[in-house]
Amino acid sequence: MHPVLRAVFALAGGALVAVGLVLLVLPGPGLLLVFAGMVLLARAVPALHRHLEPVRVRAMQAAEESVSSRWRIVGSTLVGLGLIGAGVAWGLVPRLPFSGWSTGGSLIVSGVVLFVLLVWSYRRLRRPAV
Repeated sequence: MHPVLRAVFALAGGALVAVGLVLLVLPGPGLLLVFAGMVLLARAVPALHRHLEPVRVRAMQAAEESVSSRWRIVGSTLVGLGLIGAGVAWGLVPRLPFSGWSTGGSLIVSGVVLFVLLVWSYRRLRRPAV
């Protein structure tokens, strides 16, 4: 693999793993992003392939748990809305610590990522059996 392409995979994978780790503290499927990042990192570092299956199994379990009840879905939705609301507040209110759109934008992006992963988990794991 070309060194530049390897570096791109490593950077993208590292970013996804980092965002996934941050999302692990939220009631959403953050482990899915860790898995996606590991897949990209394994393209850059082939020795990581042996670690993919255990992470994939745990990520799918976490995704299933995140949509296992209405209360978990409601909780995840409220956290996502809270992140987006906090992002807007941090962007607009200069008195808040670390105020500005860089902080607010990262909170908004986290909320959007949470919603995308929640919808993906729901559609993938709750689709009706045919």
